[in-house]
Amino acid sequence: MNRALLSLGSNLGDRKQHIETAIELIKQRVGEIEFVSSYYESEPWGFDSLNQFVNVCLTCTTMLTPFELLQKLKKIEQDMGRTKTKTTYEDRFIDLDIIFFNNENIQTQELTVPHPYYESREFVIIPLKEIVKEGHPFYHFIKS
Repeated sequence: MNRALLSLGSNLGDRKQHIETAIELIKQRVGEIEFVSSYYESEPWGFDSLNQFVNVCLTCTTMLTPFELLQKLKKIEQDMGRTKTKTTYEDRFIDLDIIFFNNENIQTQELTVPHPYYESREFVIIPLKEIVKEGHPFYHFIKS
């Protein structure tokens, strides 16, 4: 069994409902949810927008490989109406990122784990610290 930590975000429409829908689809398509953080509101990162994000982090167990997980998450985003119209960051109904996958270090064009920007993004670090406590398998990734 594999364990992953995911970051979820939405800044369009009913943001909290989009997060809830994504969590339900992750349960159905990915695996068992262990912990889900509280909602966290944040400013857009990497682009300008008037729309604030709602973010959560969750941990889950899965039988999927990291690349299968990535494909499942991309499909969930697509099924929820996410379309990319730019090569840069933009407003979105849902954004699903793999932050950690077991203790693996992966660096490919398609996937980088641990996520390269997780430490510089408060919208990841704050909810992550809420659910990853001492003794959790991902605790060693947290730098105080």
